[in-house]
Amino acid sequence: MLPGQQQQLISFLRSAVASLVPDANPVIALERPKVAAHGDIASNVAMQLAKPARRNPRELAQQIVDALLAQPEAAALVASAEIAGPGFINLRLTPAARQAVLKEIQDAGAQYGIKPRTGDKVMVEFVSANPTGPLHVGHARQAALGDALCRLFSSQGYDVTREFYYNDAGNQIDNLAISVQARARGIPPDSADFPADGYKGDYILEIANDFIARKSVQAADGESVTASGNIDSLDDIRRFAVAYLRREQDLDLQAFGLKFDNFYLESSLYTSGRVEKTVQALIAAGHTYEQDGALWLRTTELGTGDDKDRVMRKSEGGYTYFVPDVAYHVSKWERGFHKAINIQGSDHHGTVARVRAGLQGLDIGIPKDFPSYVLHKMVKVVRNGAEVKISKRAGSYVTLRDLIDWVGRDAVRYFLIQRKADAEFVFDIDLALSKSEENPVYYVQYAHARICSILAQSAELAGQLAGADVTRLSAPTEFALMQRLAEYPDTLSQAARELAPHHLAFWLRDCAADFHAWYNAERVLVDDADLKLARLRLAQATAQVLAGGLALLGVSAPERM
Repeated sequence: MLPGQQQQLISFLRSAVASLVPDANPVIALERPKVAAHGDIASNVAMQLAKPARRNPRELAQQIVDALLAQPEAAALVASAEIAGPGFINLRLTPAARQAVLKEIQDAGAQYGIKPRTGDKVMVEFVSANPTGPLHVGHARQAALGDALCRLFSSQGYDVTREFYYNDAGNQIDNLAISVQARARGIPPDSADFPADGYKGDYILEIANDFIARKSVQAADGESVTASGNIDSLDDIRRFAVAYLRREQDLDLQAFGLKFDNFYLESSLYTSGRVEKTVQALIAAGHTYEQDGALWLRTTELGTGDDKDRVMRKSEGGYTYFVPDVAYHVSKWERGFHKAINIQGSDHHGTVARVRAGLQGLDIGIPKDFPSYVLHKMVKVVRNGAEVKISKRAGSYVTLRDLIDWVGRDAVRYFLIQRKADAEFVFDIDLALSKSEENPVYYVQYAHARICSILAQSAELAGQLAGADVTRLSAPTEFALMQRLAEYPDTLSQAARELAPHHLAFWLRDCAADFHAWYNAERVLVDDADLKLARLRLAQATAQVLAGGLALLGVSAPERM
């Protein structure tokens, strides 16, 4: 059902309710019944009102239906209604109401489901990997989720900024530098002399060799670094290794078809004085205390749900990792991003309350739920029925580039989006390569390609499709497909609102299934000229919306397969 039709129906239902229960102000929600045979639209409004109105819910539901259908304008939208179970109202739309979606799609063109610009800004920060190695499958899931969310927010009228936060400070970067230094000195990773916490992948040797050869690398933000070749200088090695891996990660992201608008360095928070300024502001606000030589933040008193106070500055002088995160999010707020979303692994769950507590302690008008978080579970990769754990180049994990090389960008994106972020996910390489309906991305892309083939066979009729008589579309599978197409705008809105791009992946799979069911039940290229034009118009509309939905997931819509 189209969004405009939903608003009309809600208005008609509200009028019907007002005539029966004048003082009621129910929340009227419409949903699609889980069983298609039960109707097109369902409402539980009678069940909401029965108890406060002291009425039998089924009797009240029938009275609401009678009052609804008595409205002439409502009767043009609703063909029939029935009461189910304890008082659900199941409605069936008129053929004209179902067919209206085709004109909507035709008039909107590629903008069907897309809302006009609002001027609202949103920042989505994702991937944000430490520059200590290639991007792994967890980063791949972030890349897929983050880019899809950005595209969805853009479809809802937002001005979207993609930001990558580089954790280029701390112990992990020190471990990277001493690992490269050890390989440059000829120490193999299995040697007792190799750093205990060092990185052992083959990429470390590649960095060491390039450092000795005094090569230059250019990072994603344009910074160029030339190696000094001095293996005794850890600072030189550190700077070159970080730039090298930033460039490597950028190449991985390019292979994924992803471009960021901003790159933000953790180190800049220290060099700019932002971290120290934030700490001093929290001290001045009275939200800290000294204990055992450490500086603590009273997170339990700041209303974000933390279960105990947290150390900000350790006894030896270094800051704990959430402190620069607080300073970083102040930067986001000051840059005008009052809607910000972080996509991180579920192992970051403990940081949420701490970062928000620090922001509350600054008392600069930041709401308690800033920023929003999408926390995702990790991904297990399976091939030939066995888990794949190791990439030789990375040393201990499967990389983003491995996945792309094995199954292609489209399959990686779709597969990593098709489940809720907080659900465990098994990436089945064999399934991603299969050409069957069990492979969701193949199934959806094949539906689009099949439609393109049909349209190509009737290319001479393309100019007549806009004037096709859509009232000829009356088969059950045609009604089902048109209803699915009508749900597309709401699907986009819901996916963005709930930070859940898997809703769109599910919708695409269901739309492809509805198309295949129609295609198998009804011939498109029939002898009846008017019916053929009508069915070609439905096919064309379906292809257009499938292509638009796939594009919002960053997946291609091939015309041939």
